[in-house]
Amino acid sequence: MLTIFVVIVAVILLVFLGTVLVGAPYVPTQQRELAEAFDELRPLGKDDVVLDIGSGDGVVLRAAALRGAQAVGYELNPFLVVASRLRLRHVKPRPRVELRNLWTTQFPDDVTLVYTFGESRDIAKMYQKVEQEAARLGRPLEFVSYGFAVPSVAATRQHRAHFLYHISPLHPEKPQV
Repeated sequence: MLTIFVVIVAVILLVFLGTVLVGAPYVPTQQRELAEAFDELRPLGKDDVVLDIGSGDGVVLRAAALRGAQAVGYELNPFLVVASRLRLRHVKPRPRVELRNLWTTQFPDDVTLVYTFGESRDIAKMYQKVEQEAARLGRPLEFVSYGFAVPSVAATRQHRAHFLYHISPLHPEKPQV
């Protein structure tokens, strides 16, 4: 019995550590600051589709949905995908949580805002990914980074630890239909 327990704990630790190597560690978002960001920095409405990169336990998805937006989360950690799906099962409109890797996945075609709690080593790369997706979609996207500013890029607005960027496609590709 002890061996099974040790194996289960080891698997859970490996999953959490493995996701840190590819993405950011799991750090819960401060709900008060998030509410202020979605109410003051970038208000959300029914026409918005929010993509939360590294959606963790679903706090951002819940906040977006409660403001009327459609919400989609990409998460690498399967335990957090299950936890957030359970947490969000009664929220309307119902957010989607997908086990996806940001670096190998296209954004939903109707996305309007990309939200992330990145980290200093990846935030510039995430910004570039949003630029690539804006070009693929052939339209501007908004990008909110919690905790880290994008180096050498001026934020459009800032509220506490949230940075808002408007990203226009530099070289728009033909939009996919």
